[in-house]
Amino acid sequence: MAIMKIRGGDLDLVEYDFRTFAPGTVIKTLGIEKKTHVLKPVNGSVSVKAPARIHLTVLDMNRFAPNHAGGGGVGFAIQCYCSAEVACTKKETMIDYSREPIIRNFVEVFKKATGYTGGFTIKARDHEHKHVGLGSTSTVMIAVATAMNVALGAPLTNTQLRHLIGHNYVEETAEGSIAFGFETGVGPAVSTHGGMAVMGDELALVYHHPFAEGKNVHILIPPTDISSAGTKEFDLLMNKARTLDYRDRELKAYMFLMDLIPALEKGDMKRIGDIIWEIEFRGSKRAEVEHHTYRIYHFMSMLREAGLEFVGMSSVGPSIAVVTEKDRPQMERLLKPLGLTIAISTKVDNAGLTIEKRFT
Repeated sequence: MAIMKIRGGDLDLVEYDFRTFAPGTVIKTLGIEKKTHVLKPVNGSVSVKAPARIHLTVLDMNRFAPNHAGGGGVGFAIQCYCSAEVACTKKETMIDYSREPIIRNFVEVFKKATGYTGGFTIKARDHEHKHVGLGSTSTVMIAVATAMNVALGAPLTNTQLRHLIGHNYVEETAEGSIAFGFETGVGPAVSTHGGMAVMGDELALVYHHPFAEGKNVHILIPPTDISSAGTKEFDLLMNKARTLDYRDRELKAYMFLMDLIPALEKGDMKRIGDIIWEIEFRGSKRAEVEHHTYRIYHFMSMLREAGLEFVGMSSVGPSIAVVTEKDRPQMERLLKPLGLTIAISTKVDNAGLTIEKRFT
């Protein structure tokens, strides 16, 4: 692939060689393989259901890149699920999933980290809403990783799994090879624990808490022909977004610590919504929204003016998440004059992933 240029300021220009590689050939075990792991393969299968995520914002784009996980961020889990069913085999690994290369790569990472010499049968399914800001890749990966881990008697912790996924996070290419992608750790964290999570750099889970219990989450996907994947996403995240985060990262961190976390503790939805709305105009989030033109701001502003307290775009969009007490019929009546439609109506998942063992 082409060499991509990263500019964070007048004196900050570097080149990133966006190299592709075959699954399982570039592995980062983070030293986990140096520890002794007791493996107790389950005699049967393990099924894991993991909630997808709404990624509200990265804290600082200057602290992550392909091949360097981190950057911090905030997001929450929703009741829209990916699943994985895993069983141990003596040697061969068989994968039933449309995006087989990303799964096969992590299987090799996991085997090397744990010292497992056998294989797996893996059946994975995602929520089928790809590249619209709902985290299909990270959600599938935490489901598969957890299922493999439980199938071997849980030799690794949730934190170790999250770090292995983050440092080996990849996206596939049209040719069947893979390349490192962007990962803050927000997706695997909220999929595992549920609710809303605040992440620090280097995939550190700073805080998580139940969020919007009983309220509805409506996902709106405005019409757009602007890509949120591939080289366009790279250009967006690693150039304009970095420049804006140089300016606003301290303010964003202050807002997370001094405003968002206390509001989550109190369950103050209005305050939480006001904080997230302010974030939409700050730092890298502004670059992500403007990537889809100012129409996204127009849509979100109309929703706020209609009385909806929590409105935010997920990841690089274009999905807009609305958290409200209004049910789907009420929302549809509100949205009709605005020219918007609902793609998904669901709720926040405050439980996190679920695990089921089937013994033979």
